[in-house]
Amino acid sequence: MKGASVPAVVGMPSPLFLWRFKAILFLLWGLCCCKIGWDSVMRMSADLRDLFLYEVFLYYNPLFLVALMIWLWGVNLWVFAQSSVNYVKVFDLAQTHLSHREIWRCATWLTLIVPTSMTAYLYLYSHGEVSLAASQPVLLYAILLIVLLSPFDMFYLSSRFYFLRTMLRIVLPLQAITFPDFFLADIFTSMSKVFSDLERSVCRMVNRQVATIAWFEADSICGSHSIAIPLVLVLPYLCRFFQCIRQYKDTKEKSCLLNALKYSTAVPVIFLSALKYHVFPDQWVSFYRPLWLISGVINSLYSFYWDIKRDWDLSILTRIFMFKSPSTWTSLLYGRNWGVLLGVRQQPRSPLHMDIQAVGASSAQLPHSVCDNSFGNAEAVSVGFLPR
Repeated sequence: MKGASVPAVVGMPSPLFLWRFKAILFLLWGLCCCKIGWDSVMRMSADLRDLFLYEVFLYYNPLFLVALMIWLWGVNLWVFAQSSVNYVKVFDLAQTHLSHREIWRCATWLTLIVPTSMTAYLYLYSHGEVSLAASQPVLLYAILLIVLLSPFDMFYLSSRFYFLRTMLRIVLPLQAITFPDFFLADIFTSMSKVFSDLERSVCRMVNRQVATIAWFEADSICGSHSIAIPLVLVLPYLCRFFQCIRQYKDTKEKSCLLNALKYSTAVPVIFLSALKYHVFPDQWVSFYRPLWLISGVINSLYSFYWDIKRDWDLSILTRIFMFKSPSTWTSLLYGRNWGVLLGVRQQPRSPLHMDIQAVGASSAQLPHSVCDNSFGNAEAVSVGFLPR
């Protein structure tokens, strides 16, 4: 009808605009967390500051590294999608599997939640609300555990169930070892220090030691003398060891036994290191420390040799990683020698390597896992998971 008004068509914002808007919000959130956290730390006395920050590091560093690992796993999936690797078939995934974008979405939420909790922890403690501050890491750990174990159809239930089922198969390798079993267990060996820090954090929460600083003695409840620390450190290596034994039982290939030997060399390194807190200092210096160093060197050299010569099998990289649409980024990451050298430099499987280093060690192990997992198809070929 003439004179009738035509309703305006409201269009959706462009994806580029939404991405820029989210990036701005993310930067503003990061600046707010940094400002609040810095002001909270500066309110503390100098002698209290270092001790308290070490405790903050204990609770939140493992979760930061888990978030980093999820980000890098998304990078792995993106690389697999760009290459000729049919990872959906290799991992025996359902059609509802998470893509790299969904993995990055999970990593984004974890990246947002962990610093927010840490900022609240710093703010509340510096303003005298010790009990409220102590509740922050406890709530964070509890929420993450509930989300992971929730039986309700939310937060990617099928993927969470697949992950938990694979973890159970890793801990109890009573069945034939599948590619997802050994692949995830191999990643866990790179995260053994993260699991150890998680154990100590949970120990402090259970014993109500959160937001206290009188805990640095080795003989305290959750101190370095605890037998739980070496047990948690050694668990991923033992899981891979028994996987290799099971693989030998099924295939009768001697290379499986040699691979099991690599993981067994980690055991004396871990337990000799733990003996430092159970023997007299002169015994440690004169006898046990040399043994620890020798066992660490043996484990490191064996791990370096095995990963480069046997697991990675660099000669087949050209055939496996044939990108459909090569880009500058993929060329820089996977088409240069420095990528291989970075993987060698960040070799994580030596417990000596993990025991000596602090912050840099844990974070440096995770980028190596990206290189190692990308090259890990060579190991899959060598142990019979993928066709040659």
